[in-house]
Amino acid sequence: MSAPSRSRRTRAAAPAGPDARGTEIEVEVGPVAHGGHCVARHEGRVVFVRHALPGERVIARVTEGAEGAKFWRADAVRVLEADADRVEPPCPVARPGRCGGCDFQHVTLARQRELKAAVVAEQFRRLASLDVDVTVEEAPGSPDGLRWRTRTQFAVDAEGRPGLRVHRSHAVVPLDDCPISTAAVVGSGVLGQRYGNVETLEVAAGSDGAAPLVVATPAPGTRAHLPKLPEASVALRTPEGLHRVSGRTWVGERIAVRGREHAFRVGGAGFWQVHPAAPELLGEAVLAALEPRAGERALDLYSGVGLFTALLADAVGAEGSVLAVEGSERAVRDARKSLHELGQVELWAGAVEDALADPELPARGTDLVVLDPPRSGAGRAVVAGIADLAPRAIAYVACDPAALARDTAFLAERGYALDGLRAFDLFPMTHHVECVARFVRAA
Repeated sequence: MSAPSRSRRTRAAAPAGPDARGTEIEVEVGPVAHGGHCVARHEGRVVFVRHALPGERVIARVTEGAEGAKFWRADAVRVLEADADRVEPPCPVARPGRCGGCDFQHVTLARQRELKAAVVAEQFRRLASLDVDVTVEEAPGSPDGLRWRTRTQFAVDAEGRPGLRVHRSHAVVPLDDCPISTAAVVGSGVLGQRYGNVETLEVAAGSDGAAPLVVATPAPGTRAHLPKLPEASVALRTPEGLHRVSGRTWVGERIAVRGREHAFRVGGAGFWQVHPAAPELLGEAVLAALEPRAGERALDLYSGVGLFTALLADAVGAEGSVLAVEGSERAVRDARKSLHELGQVELWAGAVEDALADPELPARGTDLVVLDPPRSGAGRAVVAGIADLAPRAIAYVACDPAALARDTAFLAERGYALDGLRAFDLFPMTHHVECVARFVRAA
């Protein structure tokens, strides 16, 4: 083998310079950016500042970065000129260097929604070359932005204390309470305890009123030691699956949309929308976007335990059909138990991209598609597979505006245009926002 040419040799990157962490700088804060921070500049360098608001002048302490780096990350540790929408965070650990679970506790709720709308619009301009006019709608049930989170994952520190991590860190802030988690999650008794050989604790509280479920994940190769949790069901997550300790290994959920009620079984603290209002709010938004007709054929991608599957089945009726595709076998098993009375529903277990490429997929002639992908989005291959089915309408449920905007551009390449966009504040106090987009074939 001949030696590689000099032009193809790789060189080690030049050192960025001395560590700048801990350096304090005075900056004027610029616009909000995707990720829960605002953009500032200092001596020509971009600085991503948390705990700030656009237009403020603050002292920011660098948390990541070196002297030669193109950008730094920082926390606003002192406010020199405050915005009128700045408030005192309701949680004592929602502070610089403390819990990283919330991004906007220092901001009024109305302004939080304005910031999220600005982020959605900026992502669509940048990634889809579209100007969108979007308002982030308040979700019912959490007027103060607290006690809405029905599912929370806590980390456990080296001393066995549960809590949440510092932003972009493995360090754990021990907690006795989490003000954005529901009373049922906190009432499980999981906080303020000591655990042995446990890495994480997932707590899920269903809407059926039963005891919340606590799922503990032991450190690899160890035996977990758990305190008594009489107010909760308890299970261990092991490489072999869930092991029941007490109570049941699933959570019950109930919804009512357009006069029809459905009950769902969600196993092992599996995926379900975390805001209590979200399932019905998003379900209604999806139905409004698709306007299903009796007898139509619908495809539900990333279907989970079947939330949208059930609603579409109601809408298309017994003479229609709904094919649901989901990659989690546990979720598909739960969906079978929840939807067994709906004869027009077919469940397909497997990766969405594989299913769309499978010639055996019984989805040809599909009229409607709904997809609710993970935070990373659907991607080009899935978008192409959907477009090949030529549905008359697509409803895309997204928890990340950047992924949605990117996939919007992919859909445009395949002849589908954005025809409607709604956004919902289903994650108050954080930078997250949920969107429902409607796409139709471009004229």
